[in-house]
Amino acid sequence: MNFQEIASIRNRFNVKSSSCETVVALIGNPNTGKSSLFNALTGMRQHTGNWPGKTVLQTQGRFYFDNKRYILVDLPGTYSLFAGSLDEKIARDFLFFACPDVTVVVTDATCLERNLSLALQVLELTSRVVVCVNLIDEALKKAIFIDVKALSQELGVPVVATAAREGRGINKLKKVIRDVAEGKAVSRPKVIEYDSEIEAVVARVEEKIRNMISGGVINTRGLALWLVWGDKGILKGIQNYFNIEGKTLA
Repeated sequence: MNFQEIASIRNRFNVKSSSCETVVALIGNPNTGKSSLFNALTGMRQHTGNWPGKTVLQTQGRFYFDNKRYILVDLPGTYSLFAGSLDEKIARDFLFFACPDVTVVVTDATCLERNLSLALQVLELTSRVVVCVNLIDEALKKAIFIDVKALSQELGVPVVATAAREGRGINKLKKVIRDVAEGKAVSRPKVIEYDSEIEAVVARVEEKIRNMISGGVINTRGLALWLVWGDKGILKGIQNYFNIEGKTLA
């Protein structure tokens, strides 16, 4: 897929970007301080509307760093990409089909383990990920220490600690987002290997997808995994955004 094709899909999500702008998705569980982080990154350069055809609020903003422009898309708070609610479907579809240049997964430092399930799901879709451990100030009050370096090594992607309401770690987060977008930060995301029977099915489905979708932007393994898990919404998304008949993937 070339930039024009990606831009066309993003436009269907009401995200209008040029080739000189970096699109950043912000995703996280509810109550992780994601809105505070969004405000800290964008300041007053933001606007709201609705996701296309939905009643769910959409918030976008812009920030500038190192003379470059970034569009920040605040995805609805979600616990999982295995979509059940409308919010989860919106977040899932944007990550799968709009191909954000960077995805920031916001976690709560006071209950980090609970938030890592979503982070691992995102890592199955893209390597262009930054994990933000927010509310680090609240964690310190509870005598909780997060080894950011060890967490980064375990997940295989950059991890940044922030206290968004106080503005702590925001500049560092912007720098890491830039480095990931420009390929300066080398990521080797943790890969979950399933048993051989599942992997064999995933490989067959992925091969069919690769033969239908040109370019390496779309994560074909992620699409294949969600299809194998029985997520019919992904099949509809493939048909909708790539004009691929579902029967060809059977």
